Amino acid sequence: MPHTTPAARLPIRIVLTTCATPDEAAQLGHTLVEEHLAACATLLPAVESIFHWEDQVQSSTESLLLLKTGPDQLAALEARLHQLHSYQTPEFLVLGVEAASLTYLQWLQSSLRPH
Repeated sequence: MPHTTPAARLPIRIVLTTCATPDEAAQLGHTLVEEHLAACATLLPAVESIFHWEDQVQSSTESLLLLKTGPDQLAALEARLHQLHSYQTPEFLVLGVEAASLTYLQWLQSSLRPH
């Protein structure tokens, strides 16, 4: 039977950010994984966002990037994302994780360490 780790000890965070295009999201995800700031980047190429910008309600088709990382990487990940992102105000939302398989947690932690 698979083992899961309780949330109280779970060092996994999911960072959400949207990008203007799938190409930008893929490039951003690749760079952040390559630099060990994220263990994995999952790209959802087409989402519709509705938001306030410059005193107007606007909508846009964007790409959603889900970045799996650890709490120790968050500050550097946020700084790098702001450096690389094309948006003036990029989304940077951090979600905690309720549970995860032990093997996934071990893989994630090893992926965040340079080899």
